[in-house]
Amino acid sequence: LPGMEDIGSDVMDQVISAMNAYDYEKYTEADVRRAIAHDIRTPEDFAALLSPAALPLLEEIAQAAQAETRKHFGNSVYMFTPIYIANYCENYCIYCGFNCHNKINRAQLNEEEIEKEMAAIAKTGLQEILILTGESRSKSTVEYIGNACKIARKYFKVIGLEIYPVNSDEYAFLHECGADYVTVFQETYNSDKYETLHLAGHKRIFPYRVNAQERALMGGMRGVGFGALDDFRKDAFSTGYHAYLLQRKYPHAEIAFSCPRLRPIINNDRINPMDVHEPQLLQVVCAYRLFMPFASITVSTRECARVRDNLVQISATKISAGVSTGIGSHVDDIEDKGDDQFEISDGRSVDEVYQALLSNNMQPVMSDYIYV
Repeated sequence: LPGMEDIGSDVMDQVISAMNAYDYEKYTEADVRRAIAHDIRTPEDFAALLSPAALPLLEEIAQAAQAETRKHFGNSVYMFTPIYIANYCENYCIYCGFNCHNKINRAQLNEEEIEKEMAAIAKTGLQEILILTGESRSKSTVEYIGNACKIARKYFKVIGLEIYPVNSDEYAFLHECGADYVTVFQETYNSDKYETLHLAGHKRIFPYRVNAQERALMGGMRGVGFGALDDFRKDAFSTGYHAYLLQRKYPHAEIAFSCPRLRPIINNDRINPMDVHEPQLLQVVCAYRLFMPFASITVSTRECARVRDNLVQISATKISAGVSTGIGSHVDDIEDKGDDQFEISDGRSVDEVYQALLSNNMQPVMSDYIYV
């Protein structure tokens, strides 16, 4: 669409070609065992680790993934929380509570309210924040998001963004305002399926979204995050391969994965995981770790406390705490509060998650980055 930057990258074509060629049914137990045994895993190894043939070997895969995690991260688990500053959205995504046709309370925090929310979050001891908005350029302008980053810099050492995709010069502006990394959920790499999930809005433009992480790196962001919600085998493979290609193209980039499963939303409590049950979730998380051992892996409050506590002992290295997906939920004196994006499953406070990590012999880390 007009105004959308075309960076001329061939990364998307490589990802789609590999996804279309991925036949997960062809892999055997021998292929999976070879992948486990390798010190450095290839994309072909990654494909085997995501295949149905890998499920009977999940215990061995988990042990290998845990060893890889300990090698590079020790027993450290990084803590953060999201802050939703607006839930206005111009997209019609059928799985999201913020979609423009869903009848919810819409709200947007002003700068004073953003500062109040951030100050309250900082008092919990957290030093990393993830700023989120609905996907509305007209309501949540790039300048508005940049001002939120400037406020966040007063309180936090690490600032992430999960917003609508923008051009590389706009990512550069947001980086100058204080943002460190950008997360973009592709939802699915199947362009035909993508059209059925995104019925209206700028998000329908598939290539612009796929190339968002690369534009963020071109804009100076030090890290980018990836995630998908649909077909857990093909989309997990595409997500990992996408990250792999960008890591090779931009060796300095810090790579992160999120492994979300669908959750109920306001006015539709039937949205839930279909074919991604706990063994499959563990399979995906471990496959990411074995394929890209230095990547950060986040397990969100979409999962229950038991699942999250187990995953950070195996492969995940980042966990959110004190979470709300609504607008203005961290202080009481904000009158215009907005509804949640989805129902969370783990409502524990920062201190409760911190203590749970300690009780499992893990080391909670509030910041992994210091500006000098």
